[in-house]
Amino acid sequence: MANEVDRLIDMLYEKIEEARPVALQTGMCKVDRDEMLDLLDELKAQLPVELKRSQELLTARDKFKEEAKREADRIVRQAEQTANKLVAESEIAYAAKEEARRIIGAAEDRSRQLLQLTNVYAEDALARTEESIQAALNGVKESRVRFRAVSTAKLQEQREKLIGKSPSAPVSDTASAQSDAG
Repeated sequence: MANEVDRLIDMLYEKIEEARPVALQTGMCKVDRDEMLDLLDELKAQLPVELKRSQELLTARDKFKEEAKREADRIVRQAEQTANKLVAESEIAYAAKEEARRIIGAAEDRSRQLLQLTNVYAEDALARTEESIQAALNGVKESRVRFRAVSTAKLQEQREKLIGKSPSAPVSDTASAQSDAG
């Protein structure tokens, strides 16, 4: 179509260039009027088709630009959503790590407290056990001392009974029984 319009315009130029000059008038020439009008009619008939086609191309271009703009906007929105999601995931991961650090710190503090309480309890229990054992040992010592005293006294009584029955009992056994009590 565009070639047809160009061809008609070229023909008009050609006819005007080939036209004979008018005598005594520069810049004027003589052309076949009907031929020129026919060429202009053909040109006029072709121009609306060309204009319509140009308009269709402009409309198609505008439509393509609009679709490209929508697609670009969609891509930008999608990129923003992806970025926001990544930021949110990053913030969640950071918050989770911070919470984990806090929990670990609290657990370590609690562990130290429990260890300290355990040490205090164990020390107290051992001290009470030591006191109980010491009291029992003192009781055993006292019982031993009483036992010796009673045993020595019984032994002495026994000897005295024996001495009372037989006058020839040795005196050294009494001294050794007294030394065992001390």
